[in-house]
Amino acid sequence: MSRIPLDSISEAPRPKRRPSWIKVRQIHDTNDNYHFLKELMRQKSLHTVCEEARCPNIGECWGSRTATFLIMGDTCTRSCAFCDVKTGRPLPMDWVEPERVAQAVRAMNLKHVVITSVNRDERPDGGAPIFAACINRIREVQLDCSIEVLIPDFKGSRDALQTVMDARPEILNHNVETVQRLFRTIQPQDRYEWAQATLTNAKEMAPDLLTKSGIMVGLGETWNELLATLRDLRDWHVDILTIGQYLQPTRKHWPIERYYTPEEFAELKRIGLEMGFRWVESGPLVRSSYRAHEQVEMLLGKQ
Repeated sequence: MSRIPLDSISEAPRPKRRPSWIKVRQIHDTNDNYHFLKELMRQKSLHTVCEEARCPNIGECWGSRTATFLIMGDTCTRSCAFCDVKTGRPLPMDWVEPERVAQAVRAMNLKHVVITSVNRDERPDGGAPIFAACINRIREVQLDCSIEVLIPDFKGSRDALQTVMDARPEILNHNVETVQRLFRTIQPQDRYEWAQATLTNAKEMAPDLLTKSGIMVGLGETWNELLATLRDLRDWHVDILTIGQYLQPTRKHWPIERYYTPEEFAELKRIGLEMGFRWVESGPLVRSSYRAHEQVEMLLGKQ
């Protein structure tokens, strides 16, 4: 397969329309599973990143009763240029939320659940105890459910990370999102070093647990920068890699510099596996939680 280096087309004009290979599955009014899940979230006053981040796979995932819970409110203390979650001053922490999440997991009879959150930088612990409480309570009410947590960087805090790791999720996920050169531009309150500390410390604390990270493409990175980031993630002993096309939520967000082709995504998957990642999910509409249950089944043998 021939590869088109991004460096050779970095000066190309920004695309004006989506290419034919990016087709978001529509949500149908007759999808009973979708409406069941939406009503359940509202009844239990819960949020999902599927809705807040306008995930393009919401129809597919909700239709099969799979969702990523967004805990600690719907207001983030950071203002990343790619994200449609609102920024502001969050409400006080809701310490009953882990119980509601656990009961929703049981009501849905999930075999695998993903839990993520907004950033809560106003707290020294970043909200890590809420993650741990969710994991522990789900273990009590849904014994055969595997758990993935997609956590913030906690500003590189080892103590906050240890709180989460002590609860023993099957997968510890933290997305690097973009290459090092663009990191502070795209994520002005984040640090590349915090992402490194989160992922390396997690593997050091629990070598047997799976670690995971994801990156978006089309933000203005070069091909060589992208490969350098993948090498960093392998150096940090990340097991699972997700690569997806950035899609601009609204016109006020960071513009799309280019669309990657299906062939380029296939090439990135090949390269990632060659680098030593145990699992690589690479495609235009791939997001960090996409096919997460399959990763656990294949890598940990959980059915």
